[in-house]
Amino acid sequence: MTQRRQFIQTAAACAVAAMAPAAFSQAAPWPSKPINYLVAFPAGGTTDILARVVSQKLGTALGTTLVIENKGGAGGSVGSEIAARAPADGYNLLGGTISSHAINVSLYPKLGYDPIKSFTPVYLYGTNPVVLVVAANSPYKTLKDLLTAAKASPGKLSGASAGNGTSQHLAQELLAFKGDVKFTHVPYKGSAPAIQDVMSGQVDFMFDTTVVAGAHIQSGKLRALAVTSAKRLTDALTDVPTVAESGWPGTAGFEVVSWQALFAPAGTPKPIVDKLHAEILKIMQTPEMQDRIKGLGMQPSTLTPEQVQAFQKAEIDKWAQVIKAANIKLE
Repeated sequence: MTQRRQFIQTAAACAVAAMAPAAFSQAAPWPSKPINYLVAFPAGGTTDILARVVSQKLGTALGTTLVIENKGGAGGSVGSEIAARAPADGYNLLGGTISSHAINVSLYPKLGYDPIKSFTPVYLYGTNPVVLVVAANSPYKTLKDLLTAAKASPGKLSGASAGNGTSQHLAQELLAFKGDVKFTHVPYKGSAPAIQDVMSGQVDFMFDTTVVAGAHIQSGKLRALAVTSAKRLTDALTDVPTVAESGWPGTAGFEVVSWQALFAPAGTPKPIVDKLHAEILKIMQTPEMQDRIKGLGMQPSTLTPEQVQAFQKAEIDKWAQVIKAANIKLE
């Protein structure tokens, strides 16, 4: 009886061993179907443009199709919440930004996702420094001039932005916080009307991206006082000093960059995340994509997914402090 039992157990073990490779071989390779690329902002913006350019090349590299879906609203919060609840199977990606994955968590009291715990970073496309501008005929020739006036008359100087809680608004609040001055914030519905009022002198200054402000600086309608990057820009505005170079107390180490990144739902298998990162890195390092990124006013990044998460955490902490100090609240 004992020999018979041993024979049966051995036979069963052999059968399982024989079936294992067959079962494994039947598992569908990744990717075996189209990948959904959700953009948390409306069509036509930088996040959407990046998604469409990258998805075409990434689809070719992976042998599949990437389907773009736009779900804008609440600074990227609407689309991000949808993506956070999607299956973590490698078939769901999200195009996010500084707003959706660093700022909103401190702005909205009931955010439907955690920017760190709900996602796995895949790739940081790049960063976009902003520039502080005034009208060409403004009496302020340097950032120090502007801050001196603000210090002398708290709240008298007005700063425009594309809206409450935007990166332009928060850059202004960070400068006020670190420089120990007070500005009057004037929110607009978008950058276009805001920058028009700066050019006409109705508002004293504004922070905006080099993409939006660059053409007006080159045409002579705006004067650039400072860039918010840690170092001077090498491809444009090379003569414009950084905020830190102003020498104003508290501005040492001042840095504000907008950024664009790709995320996957938390729990997405690491081999898939690593594969996506590697393929996108190859794509982004081609001369064509380097030119495209720089054309969007961005500085390309090569951070690993782990480094992107560390960068993201630092951004969350920085903006939480600024939002609290300025008592900014959105519903």
